[in-house]
Amino acid sequence: MPDTLPGLRHVEHVMGTVFSFDIRDNPTPAIRHALAEAVRQLHRVDEVFSTYRADSHISRLARGEIRQDACPPEVHEVLSLCAQATHATDGWFSIAPAGTLDPSGLVKGWATEVASQLLHDAGAQHTCVNGGGDLQIRGQAAPGTPWRIGIAHPLRPGELVTVITAHHDLAVATSGTAERGAHILNPHHGTAATTFASLTLIGPRLTMTDAYATAAFARGDGAQNWLDSLGGYEALAVLPDGHEWRTPGFHRYGAGGPERGGDRSAGTRR
Repeated sequence: MPDTLPGLRHVEHVMGTVFSFDIRDNPTPAIRHALAEAVRQLHRVDEVFSTYRADSHISRLARGEIRQDACPPEVHEVLSLCAQATHATDGWFSIAPAGTLDPSGLVKGWATEVASQLLHDAGAQHTCVNGGGDLQIRGQAAPGTPWRIGIAHPLRPGELVTVITAHHDLAVATSGTAERGAHILNPHHGTAATTFASLTLIGPRLTMTDAYATAAFARGDGAQNWLDSLGGYEALAVLPDGHEWRTPGFHRYGAGGPERGGDRSAGTRR
């Protein structure tokens, strides 16, 4: 990324992954303050929701040491959103796919969207917040220049399967096996989901886009028909043999090679 680009950029290692902020607005004091607040919020989310920390509220709740009413209000918010996602996906999104409480499939997307909203509320209109490969995008990369998001090919390291062109606010989430192998579980059987090598979903806001991408990946063969029925979402799936399918409206987001200035990348980290 050229140093001469206007705006403000920041990278934060938190929640077991990397969050990056690309702000193309004039970095006013309000925007700088919002960025600092967004970073603080990410660390708080890690303290509350990390399943790797024995002292986190979500770990203590899972062990039955505390009740939900003893948790911070964001726990109630996240669990309510998880319940909505579970209902909307006919149970293919689950907060207990391995038999224990784990809302991680929604938390990173939610935290990324919250960070983006903090920047927007402070006056930042043109931003890309990347939470471990899933993105919440607003505005434009530059006047008249859309954001362009390269989607990593799950079977060909170093190559892109497509480039998404964002002409308006949108979210991009990818579930896949490239980095962690077959780790997404079929919540109805407890077995690893292996129908896809990766599945990328485009939607309006990242919280549900991320949850729906995980659910579609877990659903497997029935995912395409289910995604076709969703309003406001489009998908690209890559199968283990290299074949692909796309929902009918995916073409609206274009494709092409990288373009300097508006490029961002999305991986298959989950």
